[in-house]
Amino acid sequence: MRDVWTSGYRADELAEAQERYGLRFPPDLVDLLLDRRPVDWWDWRSDNQDIRRALKHPLEGLLFDLENNNLWWPEWGERPKSAGDRAAILTSIVDAAPRLIPLYSHRYIPETPQEAGNPVFSVMQSDVIYYGANLTNYIANEIGRWQQVSPARHIPFWSELVDRNC
Repeated sequence: MRDVWTSGYRADELAEAQERYGLRFPPDLVDLLLDRRPVDWWDWRSDNQDIRRALKHPLEGLLFDLENNNLWWPEWGERPKSAGDRAAILTSIVDAAPRLIPLYSHRYIPETPQEAGNPVFSVMQSDVIYYGANLTNYIANEIGRWQQVSPARHIPFWSELVDRNC
């Protein structure tokens, strides 16, 4: 079996990554990444293009479903006739939601609240599910020791997507 962990980052490397991408990592993610990091996760020192693409992925997937899979919630008002108007509304909704920090592939942890215990989401277009009730639960699930995803902290917008998918 290959190693799933490698050495962690230095504090200045994490600070630089957060500044570069305009993010604030939650404290449990910072603690983990200072101690060790999964080999398959993004490398915040060198995976610039992949990280930037991953940061755009959730909105791009939702915009795809907006036009191709009839994504529209009644709370957003009457569905505009113009694709541009629909995109502007959805973009403003996603911009108001907590930002998602890419961990690995299409797995994300919300930036806020800035406290330990945020859930990890799997985000594929509007198909959003909890992949872990928190970071520890997520890591166990990702490396193959599946654990029940117990009730997770509610994260505005993203948890509502989960609820609508269940």
